[in-house]
Order: sequence, then structure tokens, then C-alpha cells
Amino acid sequence: MIESRADLQAYLEADRVALGCERSLKALVLDDVWRYQRSLRRLEYRLNAGGNPVALLAAKLRHRRHGRRLGFSIPPNVFGPGLSIAHPGTIVVHSEARIGAGCRLHVDVVIGASRGDAGVPAIGDHCYIGPGAKVFGAIEIGDGTVIGANAVVNRSFPEGNVTLAGVPASPVGSRASEAIAG
Repeated sequence: MIESRADLQAYLEADRVALGCERSLKALVLDDVWRYQRSLRRLEYRLNAGGNPVALLAAKLRHRRHGRRLGFSIPPNVFGPGLSIAHPGTIVVHSEARIGAGCRLHVDVVIGASRGDAGVPAIGDHCYIGPGAKVFGAIEIGDGTVIGANAVVNRSFPEGNVTLAGVPASPVGSRASEAIAG
């Protein structure tokens, strides 16, 4: 959680590295996903560190504007450092979900509660969530898990370092996410 200026800088640097963005004016201005992630992290800082209510309102509006333009519905304080969003497209994440450091998301991902279930997913560090994946319910996904394209994960896989695929998802391999998340 970002609670200080130093935390903000550490999260921004981890996100920049995970996205593969260069430290350049071109990346700051033209990379829409990087701009969105910066607005997300600044909103988290404003929410957690307190301070000027006008700056908080401006951060909320900027985050919402960038999110709507790119198709992202990602609330603050959900992802750990090193978030990597592959490219613009619909991504919806429940506000109570908790996702660890170094997560990579692709287009059409949904992470949320299942119908009639009050719980939401807890996803470990260094997970790869492929295009079209759906992760629902009060479940736990372990570190290093790969969730394949169009998989529907509705039960826990806390052991981690497993590849999940199918509807409903089941283990299909033991390849950790570091092998493909580059």
C-alpha cells in the first residue's frame, strides 16, 4: 500500500519496469497504459497519505477519465507493485480483491465476486492472467500461477506455480509465470 512519497516512487518504478517503459518524455506522454497506471498510483497515494482534498478530487477525476478511455475499471489499493497491463481493453476488478506484486493482465479480464458469494479473489505475487480470463469468488490463487486465455477460475489453487486452463479451470501444467510473463 502506498502511504508515503517514497512508496509512491517505488511503486511507479516497479510498474515502469514491469511495463518495459523507458525513462523518456515520449513514454511519459504517449504510452496510454503507463499514463493510466501513474494516475492509479497517484490516486492511491492521495487516498492513503491524506492531505489536500482538492488534489484528491483531481486524482480521482484523472484516474476515472484515463480508465474510461482505455476500458479499465481498476479501483485503487488492489494491486501490489509491478503491475503490468499488456494493452488497452476491458479489464474489470472488484474493489475488495487483493492481487500481489508483479501481476500481468491482458484484455477482457474480470476479477470479482460470484453471484451470491460475498468473497472475492486473493491472487498471489508474479501471476500471469491471460486474455479473457475470469476469476470469481472467495478463492485463493498462489504465487507464480498462470491463468490461461479464456479460463474461468472459480475454486482455489493456493499451491501456486501452476498453469490453469479451461472452463472451469483446472491445472494443465506446472510452468511458473516467470517463464512467460516477460
